[in-house]
Amino acid sequence: MYATLLNQPTSLFGQFELLRRELDQAFGVLDLPSSIRSVTPGTLPAVNVGRTPTSVEVYAFAPGLDASKIDVSLERGLLRIAGERAPGIPEEDANVHVYARERGAGSFSRAISLPDDVNPDAVKASYRDGVLQISIARLESVQPKRIAVQ
Repeated sequence: MYATLLNQPTSLFGQFELLRRELDQAFGVLDLPSSIRSVTPGTLPAVNVGRTPTSVEVYAFAPGLDASKIDVSLERGLLRIAGERAPGIPEEDANVHVYARERGAGSFSRAISLPDDVNPDAVKASYRDGVLQISIARLESVQPKRIAVQ
């Protein structure tokens, strides 16, 4: 409660967001996304999305996967990352008693909406040290151009 007193929103929508967060906290609803672009905590894989003047860069953090089993597709401005993560401890092993299982396992799929200015024919993807890097070139027509002054 005291932390929210320090960050009083000034807009009407900010007031509604503050009220929503306080009601979620009061009723114990902690795993809901805070905005339409957010996902619930623990969603696999976690992603960072950014852009440069020439490309859109997507970094998906998914350690312990086989690169050949990661499916990356781009269709109609929607980038889809899918795959499957095997459990850390085989469940059929009768000699192992699991006390905690914090590593997510199973199939996953993430969809990321991309801007309209990406070139679907210029996509590069690489997987190294648990990080999937996807670079999608932007169309030349939208890239900044330097104009010489004479």
